[in-house]
Amino acid sequence: MSEPAEGGHVEHTLDPDDWNELRALGHRMVDDILRDMRTLREQPVWRPVPQSARDHLRAEVPLEPEGATAAYEQFREHVAPYPRGNNHPRYWGWVNGTGLPLGALADLLASAMNPSVASFESAANLVEEQVLGWLKSMLGFPAAFSAVLTSGSSMSNIIALAVARDARADFDVRRHGLAGSNARLVLYGSLETHSSLQKAAELLGLGADALRLVPTDADFRVDVAQLERAIATDRSAGLRPFCVVGNVGTVNTGAVDDLHALANLCSRSELWLHLDGAFGALAWLCPEMRGVLGPLQRADSLAFDLHKWMYLPYDVGCVFVRDAAAHRATFAVTPSYLSASPAGGNGHATRFPDYGIELSRRFRALKVWMCLKEHGVRRFEDQVRQNIGQAHDLERAIRALPNLELAAPVALNIVCFRFVEAGLSPRALDECNLAIVARIQEGGRVFASHTRLHERVVIRVAVTNHRSQAEDFRLLVQEIERHGRELRAPAAQHNGAAPRDASGLT
Repeated sequence: MSEPAEGGHVEHTLDPDDWNELRALGHRMVDDILRDMRTLREQPVWRPVPQSARDHLRAEVPLEPEGATAAYEQFREHVAPYPRGNNHPRYWGWVNGTGLPLGALADLLASAMNPSVASFESAANLVEEQVLGWLKSMLGFPAAFSAVLTSGSSMSNIIALAVARDARADFDVRRHGLAGSNARLVLYGSLETHSSLQKAAELLGLGADALRLVPTDADFRVDVAQLERAIATDRSAGLRPFCVVGNVGTVNTGAVDDLHALANLCSRSELWLHLDGAFGALAWLCPEMRGVLGPLQRADSLAFDLHKWMYLPYDVGCVFVRDAAAHRATFAVTPSYLSASPAGGNGHATRFPDYGIELSRRFRALKVWMCLKEHGVRRFEDQVRQNIGQAHDLERAIRALPNLELAAPVALNIVCFRFVEAGLSPRALDECNLAIVARIQEGGRVFASHTRLHERVVIRVAVTNHRSQAEDFRLLVQEIERHGRELRAPAAQHNGAAPRDASGLT
């Protein structure tokens, strides 16, 4: 209860009047969270948000208290039943992580501690330091690389390219901006490079045209010969190439660029090599995949996520940078009120804002720390290996079925394929495959997404799901074949042909 202050007026707080009541509500929340996770298989993968929930979520801001219990009841009615679906065992849309129960509880603990993990001497800073050291060790990187946790690879890419820009420019970018040089800075990636790299180029003042998108080979990897010619052409035109972006698992197909060739090219051309390993970098945990990935450690910087293929709750990503001094020089700003002191709380802490954009930073490291302690690195290695195996099992099933056609090689964990039928035009097949994806999503039993490869619509399955089992992929194939037959093969149904078992999976 609030107490009268000097002078008789009451001073208020936003803490609860009844801590026991909030404690009971908190226990109910935890019970509901764990029950929802435990029963995911019994729920639809996805369902559209009904108009009643939409109306509720467009209501005006409350001016008077409704209470914690009422707020939670409204969450249970209007929010919880309509998730994105990525926690579900049969969700393989885009590249989304599936969450770990202890990670969710760790986020609760982190929010309760409520530190800003910036430059203050606290356990939260030390946990992030330890986690960054663990991650470098897990991926085989030297301890001397600098590193910082981020909201995800989009932010990690911005940070890495900012460092690359400043380090490879022949003028002081921080002081003079890009107007400090007459030679335009340009960088390179393949046509399969993630859209966050274009955003980074725009936000860093380089402009979208500064990102040269180089064609790919038949396996959707950057064509290194064309890349080298593009660099030479730009240099002869008076431009200043400064960075090459290599893909460690493209978002469309999971293709991995030839990192050996890129590293050699960047070394002899004095270009910064940045690797976007948003999900693919974590395949390094499996020793048998290192030949596919190539030399990650030759990169000048690496971006990757832990909320994708390490299954942690959103959001947490990471960036490594070889040149720690250049990393700090790109971002460090220290006003007097943040300067270090000889003793006390601001005396000896790592200054994480000196290595990124954010000054206010949440305690992302705790869920990483707790889940690594819970499972150990080898459990994550086994889970990544299982997902890769499931993708290849699905690939074999597709090859065995006459109405399904593989659309790209399966390099890691992404499988792209199409429903096909003789006699249909390319446009009709595109419409059919888009309709199949929409039907399976709205049906709520399985979830895949779509993309375009070689100008054709394909179904895309991204396996970063620690809950998926073989039976789930069998159901996926059955659903795709069923909807394909219903959409494009009515004659077979009219003739009374019984639908066959279309799983193709053992």
